[in-house]
Amino acid sequence: MLDRYDGHILGLATSDGRRVVVGRWLRSPFPPFADVMTEDAEGWRTLIAPARAVADEVAATYVFDEVLIHPVRVTCDAATRTWHVDAGPLQLGVTIGGPTPLGRLLAALPRPISSSRTFATLADPVARVVLPGVRTRGSAGGGRREWYGARGQHRVVDAHVTWEDRPCGDLLDEVLPLHVGFSSVPGRPSVTAVRTTIGH
Repeated sequence: MLDRYDGHILGLATSDGRRVVVGRWLRSPFPPFADVMTEDAEGWRTLIAPARAVADEVAATYVFDEVLIHPVRVTCDAATRTWHVDAGPLQLGVTIGGPTPLGRLLAALPRPISSSRTFATLADPVARVVLPGVRTRGSAGGGRREWYGARGQHRVVDAHVTWEDRPCGDLLDEVLPLHVGFSSVPGRPSVTAVRTTIGH
């Protein structure tokens, strides 16, 4: 059985050492939802999910020190090219820039190809070299497999992040790996349009 998640993954890091990954899922086995994975400077990994069923599914795939059940709201404004994320202890506002070079390449591919498991499998050796920390296929835990098929990517050019009402500092140009699973987000702050496929 295959579960497919179509949406976007936002990844960034701040000067206090916090890394943030936001998943905005428009189509999946669940109604549309968003979730947050974050790791602080000490390595404490937190999942924020909007419902227990979502949290259980994500936690079966990735590893966390803490799981919070809390509404996760993502508001996207196309006119101002901004996202706002309200997720309990995390408040996040970002400004989206133009496509990355990789994003232009991905957008030029037919969507059925860039979203396919075959493309993700073929792209994995290249991704390991070109994008350190990024994998496009691997183990999803519990004997399951996971594939990431990216369809486009845009830069994040500005961000304001708070955790428990405390500012997290400036947006960093480099995003170190989030230690929750076999893959991490790209090493630059970005939003990637993606299809995630999990095989049971």
